[in-house]
Amino acid sequence: MSSLNFIGGEKGGVGKSVAARVLAQYFIDRNQPFTGFDTDRSHASFARFYGDFASPVVVERYEAMDKIAEVFDAPTEDGQQQSAIVDLAAQTAAPLARWIKESDVLPLFADLGVAVNFWHVADGGKDSADLLERLIDTYGEGPNYFVVRNLGRSSDFSLLEQSAGLARVLKAGGRLITLPPLHEASMNKIDRQNASFWGATNNRDSPDALGLLERQRVKAWLRAIYATLDELPL
Repeated sequence: MSSLNFIGGEKGGVGKSVAARVLAQYFIDRNQPFTGFDTDRSHASFARFYGDFASPVVVERYEAMDKIAEVFDAPTEDGQQQSAIVDLAAQTAAPLARWIKESDVLPLFADLGVAVNFWHVADGGKDSADLLERLIDTYGEGPNYFVVRNLGRSSDFSLLEQSAGLARVLKAGGRLITLPPLHEASMNKIDRQNASFWGATNNRDSPDALGLLERQRVKAWLRAIYATLDELPL
């Protein structure tokens, strides 16, 4: 299976780029070819950490966004179908929706057999719950919805868990998943290295290199997340 993954949440600071980086590392470790796209023109965190796989794209320009669709127009050299990860910056929902609707993207990918996945990365605030309902209102029951409780941003998700939006997601067959926190000091070291998660667990020479147990914690953190990702249509 191949998949088109929009990593969003519409709010800033909820951990969208971390989720995109985890998914990229998952595809790499599972030998699943993919192409990444980073719509954040101010930080470009996804492209910074996974520069060999991801490149910037301007969400307001159709000719730029059309590059995402081109990923699925031809298989890789060994015949595998590629997937795509799109790390959505805050406040990109409106131009993304215009491109998807005016280009008739969802029916196209249904015909191609590509799973379209909307990842809603959330903190515990009411805004995340309200924006989830807006996401479903925009795209209906066609794509897959994965609602991500990012424990690195909040510990109380009661507003989200009791929301009408989540109830609609679950009724439509969507999933509520959890992104566990990574030890803050380890994440800070990884960020200062501008390293992929693989790079961070194998780099011994940087001043910000992870120690033995820090490397082990990152590996255990990824394994725990991968167990959930293995169950999703990716």
